[in-house]
Parts: sequence; C-alpha cells; structure tokens
Amino acid sequence: MQPLTVYVMQQNLQRVLSTIATLPSDVQSQVNDESLKRLTQRNWGFDFYLLPTILEYAKWLEYSDEGSYYTYPLKNLHHLKSWLSCVTGASVKEAECVVEEILDDDFLVGILVRVCLQHGMNDSASRFQKQRASVYGRRIGWYGVVRIKKPRLVIETGIDRGLGSAILCRALMRNTEDGHLGRYLGTDINPSAGFLLADPLSQFGSIAYGDSIETLKTLSSEIDVFINDSDHSADYEAREYETIINKLSKNAVILGDNSHVTDKLFQFALRLNRNFLHFAEEPSDHWYPGAGIGAAF
Repeated sequence: MQPLTVYVMQQNLQRVLSTIATLPSDVQSQVNDESLKRLTQRNWGFDFYLLPTILEYAKWLEYSDEGSYYTYPLKNLHHLKSWLSCVTGASVKEAECVVEEILDDDFLVGILVRVCLQHGMNDSASRFQKQRASVYGRRIGWYGVVRIKKPRLVIETGIDRGLGSAILCRALMRNTEDGHLGRYLGTDINPSAGFLLADPLSQFGSIAYGDSIETLKTLSSEIDVFINDSDHSADYEAREYETIINKLSKNAVILGDNSHVTDKLFQFALRLNRNFLHFAEEPSDHWYPGAGIGAAF
C-alpha cells in the first residue's frame, strides 16, 4: 500500500480514536479483569465485520477512480430478479432472461471500457473488463424495467458519470431493435456529468443540464419510467415526485434511488394508490454497504 494511502487511513483512524476519547466514561470504576474479559470475548465482531470493511475501504481509496458512483457485483442478484418480476408483472423466467441479457452484453462493456480509457479512468476500465456487467449493481434492475415495460419516455434525474444513462439507453436501443421506440432524458446540475453516454447509445437519449425540477416542469410528454437519483435530500426528492404527478402515464413505474433512506416514494405510492416494493442491495467486493431501488407501480 502506498505511503500516502497509509497516511490518510491513519488520519481516519485517529479521528475515530479522538471521537471515542470524548465519550463520557469512568474508566477507573468500570474496568476490572472480569469486565475486560467480557468485552474481549464480544470484540470478535470487530475482526469479523469492521476490519474487513476498513481494509476494503483502504484498498478502494488507493486504487479506485470512483467518486460517489460506486460499482460492484451483487451477492443477492436472485432477489433482484424476483423484485423485477413483481414490479413489471413479468414471469420470473422472463426477468431472469433480461438480467442474463445485460450480464452477457459485450457491446455495452466495450463502450464503457473505451470511454473510461479516454477519460483516464483506468481502474474503472479494468473493472469493467474483468468483472464486466456484474458491477452494474442495482442498475441491472433499471435495465430490466425498461426492457420489459417498453417505455416511450424514460427520465433519470441525477446522472453523475452517466453509467445509468448508458445502461438505460442500451435497453432502449434493444427495444428499438424489437420495434418499440423510446427516448431517454437525463438531468444533472453538473455540466460535466454524463460522459459515459457515448455514441451510439447517445442516439437514444440526451442530457439536460440545470436544476432537475425546473427541467421536469418543461416536459409535455407523458413519463413511462421515472428514476429519482438527484439531490438525495428528502425534501428535494418529494418535490420531484410532486412535479411529475400529473405527467405520469397510466402504467408508469417510478423508481427511487433514495428509498433506503427516506419514505418519500412510499408515501407517494400510497397517495396514488400504487404498490410499493423495495430491493436492498448486498454488494460484494466493495466497502459500500449498498443502496437499493424503491418502486411505485
């Protein structure tokens, strides 16, 4: 491990120790041989749960070029297949086929590797080359919804590097090949966002830069699939749902990337008399504990 990474991790751990040191305690009256023995026996959780995560974080800090848009395989991909079946009304077999379709998609992986290398993201390019589509995480579920529901308009607010954009446009590309036309619109306040949405995938969508709510207000077409992934504050998430409430098609599916944190999509689903179902990620080979997909349908 590089000295700089070791230094940063030492600073991280020092902050933890400093925080612990400020907690109220009466060490002299509480520590004895019996209490120390009990604590030592219970401390196995540090080695089993926390230490591997800390070491995984250190490895990620040194080698990864990710910022906040994490990629990883899922331990519970089978759960995602069942979730996809419930949300779309497709059979589990059909959901499995769609998931396997993106996992075997060399065309999409090739585009992502090429663009990552062009932008100096060598670790991401290597990750896509070695682990391929398995690292898409919950975005595999997004792909499945679009492939099965065949939407005419897909909206994603908050696109970051544009991995979700590329995956969604690949689904629309395949739908078009099957005779079902559809378009993608991504929004982001960062004018540098979305660079992974490259040609030919960019032929199936576009990106609007600026405040997502202001962009949503200008829409005149019905939304068939909506994905909230922008400002993750509960208030902003709720405001996005309010903005699109009269723009949704009859059978629209609303997906929330913040549903593991807030209940805003759940409450929105109740208001519209829709079902709500949440898929919780279980990442592998990553320190991040995972997010999920909330679905109102």
